[in-house]
Amino acid sequence: MVNFVEVQKPLLYGLMKMAGVVPYTLEIEPGTKINFWVPKETLKKKSGTGKPTKPDKPKKPAVLLIHGFAGEGIVTWQFQVGALSKKYSVYIPDLLFFGGSYSDNSDRSPGFQADCLVKGLRILGVDKFVPVGFSYGGMVAFKIAEAYPDMVRAIVVSGSIPTMTDTINEASLNRLGFSSSTDLLLPTSVKGLKALFTIAVHKPLWFPKRLFKDYIEVMFNNRKERAELLEAVVVSNKEAQIPHFPRKIHFLWGESDQIFDLELARDMKEQLGENATIESIKKAGHLVQLERPCVYNRRLKKFLASIHSEDKYLQ
Repeated sequence: MVNFVEVQKPLLYGLMKMAGVVPYTLEIEPGTKINFWVPKETLKKKSGTGKPTKPDKPKKPAVLLIHGFAGEGIVTWQFQVGALSKKYSVYIPDLLFFGGSYSDNSDRSPGFQADCLVKGLRILGVDKFVPVGFSYGGMVAFKIAEAYPDMVRAIVVSGSIPTMTDTINEASLNRLGFSSSTDLLLPTSVKGLKALFTIAVHKPLWFPKRLFKDYIEVMFNNRKERAELLEAVVVSNKEAQIPHFPRKIHFLWGESDQIFDLELARDMKEQLGENATIESIKKAGHLVQLERPCVYNRRLKKFLASIHSEDKYLQ
């Protein structure tokens, strides 16, 4: 039987290529590979072989778009790639155990995901960039900013926090009516996926049951490893601390986000100090970049332009 989500992939891949990015697989270390979508202009083919040479260093400011837990890279960022690619070199990875990315390393922490992405970017010739992280990808983006401040120009985060503590995790699950993060983020049934979708958006749209079923089959593989990723996210309250981020942090938040509400984002801004700024987007929930892409893109581009202008001024 035809899987309607699977058959739409070639169309999405074609649109991404038209927007200027192409797939490229990197071996980060033995046993670890990550799929990236990279700027087409950075890959030059050897004459006579048809195979690309080592990627060129990007000629435009680099932006790294890091996806969340319910979809791979270009599914999450499909509406942002075309909007950014004219002025920026856009890189979209599939995190480990999403898409075709995998690792035989037992480390499931957001910090390991961050290390792998940075190693990949270095192979791709990127030495400075802005990570833009959504949900789980925001936690990875925070780890990148913490561990590699000399490479990070600024950071943009939507629907995420630097550290998921026991208290925040338990309070969020209780409020949403789930017993565990796995039950919420790794649904096994159409009913479970509908519940997640309803929570994640401002105003749910109707989709046929068959489409939800097909989405589960295509997007929720590597369940064992993903469950381990969720376990590795949570840290005890005693170990939790807000790191110092020397770069600017911009929160782009859906005003109706039920998973990490706007009040939590405002509290984070206060804790992070003068380097942090926040913008909320009306009629948008957790999936803000998919629900209100035009507004999201306009505000994201405005922030990126301000960072790029400051960098030019300081040079």
